[in-house]
Amino acid sequence: MSQISYFTEEGLQKVKDELKQLKSVERPSISAQIAEARDKGDLSENAEYDAAKEAQGLLEMKISKLENLVANARVVDESELDTSKVLILSKVKIKNVANGSEMEYTIVSEKEANMKEKRISVESPIAKGLLGKEVGDLAEVQVPSGIMKFEIVNISR
Repeated sequence: MSQISYFTEEGLQKVKDELKQLKSVERPSISAQIAEARDKGDLSENAEYDAAKEAQGLLEMKISKLENLVANARVVDESELDTSKVLILSKVKIKNVANGSEMEYTIVSEKEANMKEKRISVESPIAKGLLGKEVGDLAEVQVPSGIMKFEIVNISR
């Protein structure tokens, strides 16, 4: 059984666009490379042919994974989410108890995570520690250097 993945509308569209690119551009390109390498003669000692076939196998595996991801994707309606506790798609403002620094992250699916945009994966240690917490709660998060404590300052969408 495949795992259900939750996405925003835009996140799922990015995955679909990537899948379309792989199928309509990358796949024909690799097929052309294989045909060109095949035309060069003896396939038993043709490194270009072997490399193209390996690239084709990797591409088909990636396409299969993305097709499975799209087939089991669910779009989350942000307007129906509870803002009283931290859930996927929550924008959470937290304060590090040890040094007082504040950070704000949006918790998203693993495929949508992007630290530059302050979007952390629901599978990350910080997000796992924050899920289900409410404003004012303390969250203890296990990180490689030990345990960090964060206070939930604000939750929004």
